[in-house]
Amino acid sequence: MTQGLSWIGIFRLGLVQTALGAIVVLTTSTINRAMVVEMALPATLPGLLVGIHYAMQLLRPRMGHGADTGGRRTPWIIGGMAVLALGGAGAALATNLFAVGFLVGTLAAVLAFLLIGAGVGAAGTALLTLLSAEVAPGRRAAAGTIVWLMMIAGFAITATIAGRLLDPFSPERLLGVVAGICLAAFLLACVAVWGVETGMRAKARSEVPFREALRHVWAEAASRQFTIFVFVSMLAYATADLVLEPFAGEVFGLTIGQSTALAGQQHAGVALGMVLVALAGSLGRGRFGSLRAWRVGGCIFSALMLAVLAGARPGFPLGAGFFLLGIGNGAFAAAAIASMMQLAGRDGEERAGMRMGLWGAAQAIAFGLGGLLGTVLVDLVRAVTGSAPTAYGLVFVVEALIFVAAAVLAYRVGADPRRVLPEGVRA
Repeated sequence: MTQGLSWIGIFRLGLVQTALGAIVVLTTSTINRAMVVEMALPATLPGLLVGIHYAMQLLRPRMGHGADTGGRRTPWIIGGMAVLALGGAGAALATNLFAVGFLVGTLAAVLAFLLIGAGVGAAGTALLTLLSAEVAPGRRAAAGTIVWLMMIAGFAITATIAGRLLDPFSPERLLGVVAGICLAAFLLACVAVWGVETGMRAKARSEVPFREALRHVWAEAASRQFTIFVFVSMLAYATADLVLEPFAGEVFGLTIGQSTALAGQQHAGVALGMVLVALAGSLGRGRFGSLRAWRVGGCIFSALMLAVLAGARPGFPLGAGFFLLGIGNGAFAAAAIASMMQLAGRDGEERAGMRMGLWGAAQAIAFGLGGLLGTVLVDLVRAVTGSAPTAYGLVFVVEALIFVAAAVLAYRVGADPRRVLPEGVRA
């Protein structure tokens, strides 16, 4: 097998994830906050919209299979980013249209989030398939960490810049900032991916029909167990994802710019957690270098920090709390990503896209359900108790308990996927 992508090529593909993350963080954090706080809309609404976005990503296995059977992946990436950018700008426009009428705003928002889901699914699945197929086995874990760190960098940089540009808030300012960032992200992705596939070796193509390929992958014990872990851990992560910024606004009285910047601190913590895992994997031995240990430890630490945030009130160092929560999230996510990159190409690239698509679909379902669960719980508990701190605190407790369950699953997944087993050998 050839060496595959160079480190420069891996870095360039990572810029696509940076661009993707820049748009996604605006839709799940900033626009969500603007709808709930500035536009005084029920928190369930953005929860449903993000659920639509993730429901569209159930098409990821089909997209991954298309990447396995098709030729070049670059058109999928560029096309997906174009659709994503249109959806991101459309979501900001829809937020403005709620001032015209609730029905008009809702219809526009539904269309925008359908585009966001389709764009993320197409670009993200094609990108991961390209990485798993073209990166040499010895570089896959490091490549996965690099690419996701660059996506988190997109989260953090965009949240910080948008936070400064959005104060003082106005609907027109929101539209201008979001549209400008979406355009810049799309152009960055185009430059990053341009020419990467030129001159690459011919790709192995799967001739197996979609349903047969899906059955084959699900029959693999490692793939099936890992899919379940991805679902539960991402459900835990997503349950509070849409309520962290509204929590900062309603309970701590922060402005939209301040809460968006706070999200940047959380994502900076995620980046640090991922770096720690990468360093431990490269330099550590025994448990310190074990992906399983980092998956379990990251889930447990995340649960502990959520329990702390559940009781946080004004005067609590919220920035530090968000940052530490991010470290736990980043640790378990980096270990899971490294495992994913190794497992995807365990018997060649012919079904790498299908595996990536399956895990992406599991993540999407978890994110959609988690976002809806968190926002519905906030609205229900606040309606019953009349207390915003109690409502948000309950969501954080529920998420902590799910993280504990994810830690148990992470321990039981099987042998550490850093060691890729031969086909048919169970962990």
